[in-house]
Formats: sequence, C-alpha cells, structure tokens
Amino acid sequence: MQFGLRDWAQRDPERLAVRMGDGSQSTYADIETLANRIAHFLRSAGLRKGDHVALLLSNGPLILATVWAAYRAGLYLTPIPSGASAAEAAYIVRDCQAQVMILDAKYKDLATSLQAMVERPVKWVAANGELDGFVSLEREASQLPVTPISDEQPGGLMMYSSGTTGTPKGIWRPLPTLEQVGSGAPTFARDLLSLFEIVADAHYLSTSPLYHAAPLRFALAFLAAGGRVTVMDRFDAAEALRLLVDEKITHSLWVPTMFQRLLSLPDAQRRAFEASHHRYAIHGAAPCAGVVKRAMIEWWGPILHEYYSGSEGVGLCSITSEEWLRKPGSVGKARKGDLHILDEGDRPAGKEVTGRIYFSGTAPFQYFNAPEKTAAKTSAQGYQTFGDIGYVDADGYLFLRDRQDDMIISGGVNIYPQEIESALLEIPEILDCAVAGFPDPDFGEKAVAFIQVRASLSDMEAQQFLEKVREFGKRRLGRMKQPKEIRLVQSLPRTPTGKLLRRQLRDQGE
Repeated sequence: MQFGLRDWAQRDPERLAVRMGDGSQSTYADIETLANRIAHFLRSAGLRKGDHVALLLSNGPLILATVWAAYRAGLYLTPIPSGASAAEAAYIVRDCQAQVMILDAKYKDLATSLQAMVERPVKWVAANGELDGFVSLEREASQLPVTPISDEQPGGLMMYSSGTTGTPKGIWRPLPTLEQVGSGAPTFARDLLSLFEIVADAHYLSTSPLYHAAPLRFALAFLAAGGRVTVMDRFDAAEALRLLVDEKITHSLWVPTMFQRLLSLPDAQRRAFEASHHRYAIHGAAPCAGVVKRAMIEWWGPILHEYYSGSEGVGLCSITSEEWLRKPGSVGKARKGDLHILDEGDRPAGKEVTGRIYFSGTAPFQYFNAPEKTAAKTSAQGYQTFGDIGYVDADGYLFLRDRQDDMIISGGVNIYPQEIESALLEIPEILDCAVAGFPDPDFGEKAVAFIQVRASLSDMEAQQFLEKVREFGKRRLGRMKQPKEIRLVQSLPRTPTGKLLRRQLRDQGE
C-alpha cells in the first residue's frame, strides 16, 4: 500500500500533486494526509472490507483523496455523476448498497429528495460545506489521525456504466488481496502507467469530470507515478490551450467533441498555439470522425493516441497517430486482453468479417446483482464484450462499426449510425451530428440524422443546407444508407465525456 501517493508524500512532501483551474493547489503531503483521515473516518463509520461507499463530488483533490482512502480501507467506491438527478443518484446509492454517501454541499438542492428516495440505512456525509441532516466530513476528519489505518487492505472502484443504452449498471469484480497487489501500483492505475508512459516528471491535464472512469483513473495513475495533475473545472477550448502551454502539460485526455471545439477556435489563435512539452494527446470514450482526427494531427502533430476500452475493463486497444494514418478509422491492436470477433452463434468470424467484439485474458466482470445482464455480455467461451460490433483486418487492427444496440435494420439491411455520422462530419458547416433509428411502416426502421450546424441559418439558408446534405448523402452513402430524414437541432444530448445519449433521440420517434 506504500506505492505511489504515500511514497511520494514521504520522499517529497511539498511536491505539487494537484492544481485546480482556480489556482488552488495541493501537495502530495496534503493528499496523503487527507486520504489517511478519510480512511479513519470510513472505519469509524463501521465500514469494513468489501463494504460500499458512494460519492457525488465536484472536481477537485477531495475526490482523489477519497478514492485512495477507500482503496486502502478495502472498500468499493462508486462515483455518481454531478449532473445526475435526485432519482438517478438515489438509484445508484440503492443499487450499489452504499453504507456511506458523501455529497458535495454544492449540490444541496439534491440533499432532501435524495435522502427520501433512497429508503435504506445510509450514513449521509456532507463535504466542502455543511448540509442539514448530514455529518460534516471536514469537521469529523479533522479530528482523526493523519497516520494510516492499522488494517490497510486493497479495495477498488465499482464504476457504473454511463447508461447511454439504458439504466446504469454497476461493474463489479472481486477485490484483490494484499498478496496480489504486492508492492506494485493499485489496480486502478497499473495498466495505464505502462501503456501511456506515465512517469514522475509527467504533467497531466484533466479536461473532464472526475466521476467518469477514464478521467478518474488517469488522474489517479499520475498521482501513483509522482506526476502532477491539472484539473479543469469545466471544459473551455481556449483555456485548455492556455493550460497546455503554461502548465507544460505532457499528457492530456480528450473526447472528440472537445476536438471539434478546439478546431472551431479562430485561425489566428490556432496558428499561435505551440506546446512543445505535449507528448500524449489521448482520446477515447466515443468515435472520432476521420476528418476531425486528421485535422488535429495536422495541427498538433503525431501526438494523438486513441484508445478503445470501456468501464467494464474487459480489454483495451490503442493506436498511435502514425499507425492511424496508415490505417485510418482503426482503433488499433489489442494491448490488454486477447481480441475476438464472433458471429451471432458465438463462432469465430474471419478476417475483415463484421461481428461482435469480445476480449479474453483479463479478469472477468459482473454487473452487480444482475446476472442476466452479465450473461448478455458473455459468450459461450466466457469471452466478454463492451457491446460493440466491428472487424479485424489482416494485420490485426480493429475497426469499429457501431454499438450492437445502435444498429439500424432497414428493409433487412444493417445500417451503422457511426458510418453515417463520420461521413456527414465531412460537410464543413456541420459541428456535430448523430443518427438514430426510427420506426418505419415500410422498412421496419429508418435512419434519422440530427445535425448541429456551426452558424445560425435563416429559413432559406436552412432549406438550401438540407438539400446540400441530401445530395451529399446520395453521393457519399448511397440509397440505402443515406438518412431518410434530417433534423436541425441546437445541440445533441451528450454526457460531459462526449458519449451520445442516442436513446434520447430514439425516444422522439416512439
């Protein structure tokens, strides 16, 4: 349990660990002290190995310290999205069987309704301020020892899927033993350290909310390595460029919608940008259109590193910029786990044949208390999937087609929304777009495109633009794949990490 945070806090207590967008900062000694006190607090609340704690916190060092505390206390920790409604947050608290719920006082409007909706014994704890009916974390923890608890043992994160295709599901694995962890890095950081060359002199820019799996795990990995984490309060394209330069950022994490915002900055601002320390611009979470990725590589150079994975953690593929330029559209080769493409009967598919994407060779997951949902993501061989479909080429590179749940079947033809979206983003006027399947009396389903344009259009300009899109669709996609309906929208429903909530679009067709 010495690896990482504690080791650095002892070796270099004043070493800068976290810097926030408002300029506030925390040293390794600050985070270590806070983590130890929170671990004592969780023990004093009666939590023992295997118990659950949930939290809903704003971006900041407290969420990172609490994860380290729960890890050392042998607990499962579940972050809840800050944008969750009271009903959504209450569902997760109930479902994960949390004994302790830590709520940021910033979200005081949730407090009363959240307590009423949970309807099970929970210790309610307020952080970053006071809340009626809640214990104060700061007041309680400040009275507790700064030294480690006496019975440290490894815990883990129990993330919930983002719910883009339905109700969020808890992703559970057995906790590791002390012998399994040994003197190495915590399980939440181990693979990232080697995959992305995260070392002590690395400076990381966190652009997304820390309640999501990837942003949280990356930030924790940099603390495990002795690096520095700069956390944005909220994403702003111009501010992100400034931080890349001023903070001498070496690694950063992005989603494709952020790239689109960066590319929309004024030309003069983009030309003036130079960040010589920036070595890894890592992106994932959602498909990146080829036209967007190519533009980013042309601007920033070959520092883009794309990964394909998911909260379930069954495997990971990654691809460098150089590889992607040779294999445009690919998400790379398997770097964690063994990759398999299976047909509907769980039989291996051939090279270049589209099928369901599975991984083996990693610790299997279970959806918490949902065996039927786990079974739906597990093949006859015991391989597990994120729920995507795609193919592997002759060189072993994976190409995604879409999510299995998002595929549109129109007149017996499989239509992949991602393929249409990538094509439409080649139209310069389009900032963002999404495609969903709607019921159709003749063909069963039809593809409907939702388009957000870069600039407002008059009624006449809108009609001319729609005709341009239709003509482009006929030429670029063909009769079967072109959208049968096009809707102009002000924005698309996406999570803060850029994942499209396609079900909200589909609901409009029911």
